[in-house]
Amino acid sequence: MTEIDALFSTARHVAIARAAQASLEIDPARGVVSVNVGSDTVQKREIAQAHGVTLLSTRTSITYSPTGIGYGAGNLTLIVTRNLAADTIYVSRLGRVRH
Repeated sequence: MTEIDALFSTARHVAIARAAQASLEIDPARGVVSVNVGSDTVQKREIAQAHGVTLLSTRTSITYSPTGIGYGAGNLTLIVTRNLAADTIYVSRLGRVRH
């Protein structure tokens, strides 16, 4: 959870630092989360393979504006499960992350 939370933060901070839109892409089937700016992949983590978890998300991406505001979050929910344990990350429409 901490690693995924850090990736959301990285996407937001990269958008502000580069004054460009940055996207956090979630691939639940492969268990991969990546931060992209244009065609550049800034960070990519194979969460499922590294931690033995599965990902389930209501959306596959969120984009942060150069001012750090989230686009396309629409209350994104990301559920991370391992065996019988589950934890959820909620992202508000503005891109705020909580879990």
